[in-house]
Amino acid sequence: MHNEYDSDAAGFPAIRELFELWRYRDLLRLIVNNSVKTRYKRSVLGIIWTLLNPLLNTLVLTIAFSQILRFQVYNYPIYILVGLLVWNFFAQTTTHAMNTLIWGSSLLKRIYVPRTIFSVSVVGNGLINFCLALIPLVLIMLVMKHPFSPTLTLLPVAIIFMAMFTLGFTLMISTLAVYFVDVVEMFAILLSAWFYLTPIIYPINILPEKIAEIVKLNPVYYILQLFQSIIYLGEWPSKESVLISGIISSFTFLVGWWFFTKRSDELAYRI
Repeated sequence: MHNEYDSDAAGFPAIRELFELWRYRDLLRLIVNNSVKTRYKRSVLGIIWTLLNPLLNTLVLTIAFSQILRFQVYNYPIYILVGLLVWNFFAQTTTHAMNTLIWGSSLLKRIYVPRTIFSVSVVGNGLINFCLALIPLVLIMLVMKHPFSPTLTLLPVAIIFMAMFTLGFTLMISTLAVYFVDVVEMFAILLSAWFYLTPIIYPINILPEKIAEIVKLNPVYYILQLFQSIIYLGEWPSKESVLISGIISSFTFLVGWWFFTKRSDELAYRI
C-alpha cells in the first residue's frame, strides 16, 4: 500500500520541505501555542521560574567566579547573564528537540506532516522563552545603571543568527539521535564540556593565548560575542564579527536543513 504523497516526485527534499512547512504553518503555530500554554497558562510558577532561573544562576556564578577566583569584570552579573541567556537557548532547544522528535514519532507513522515541524516548533518556543528571559536582564541593567546603547537595535539580527545556528545544529543532532540512540546521552556530556569552553562565566582575555585560540574554534563563541558587543559592551560589532556570525549561522542552518531533509522520509521507520 503506497501513500498518496510521492516524495520522489516533489523535487529536492530541502526545498520541498520549505514549501511543506509553509503549507502546514497553521499546525506549526498551533504546536508552538500549545507548548507555551502548557508551560505557562496554568502555572504561575512557570512564568516566575523563567524569570528567576537566570537570576539565581547569575547570582551563584557571580559569587563563585568573581569573588572566589578574584577576577574583575565590569558589571559582571550583566556579562554572565547575557552569556547564560544565549547558552540556555542553545542547550535547552537542542536537547528538547531530540526528545520532541522521538515523542512525535507516533504521529509521523500515522499521518504526513513536515518532518522539520517539531524542531522548528521547539526553536519557536525557545525564542518566546528567550524574550521573556530578557526581562530579568533589563531589570539588572536598570539596577546596576548599565547604559542602554543604540546598539540594541541590532539585537534582532543577533537573535536571528542564534536561531538559525540553533535550528541547523538541532536538525543535525536530532537526525543522529534517530539513528544512534546513545547520541542523546553523549550530547548531554558534550554540553557540559562545551559550556566551559565558551566564554560565558569568564572573559576570553584572561586565558593564555594558545587556549584562547582553541576557544575561538567554538562556533557559539562568535554568536555570543555578537550579543556581548550589542548588550554588554554597547559597542557596534565589527563588520568582521557580524560576517563571521552570519556565515557560521547560515552554513549551520543550510547543512542541518539539508542533512535532516535528505533523510526525513526514513525517520518515521527508524524511531
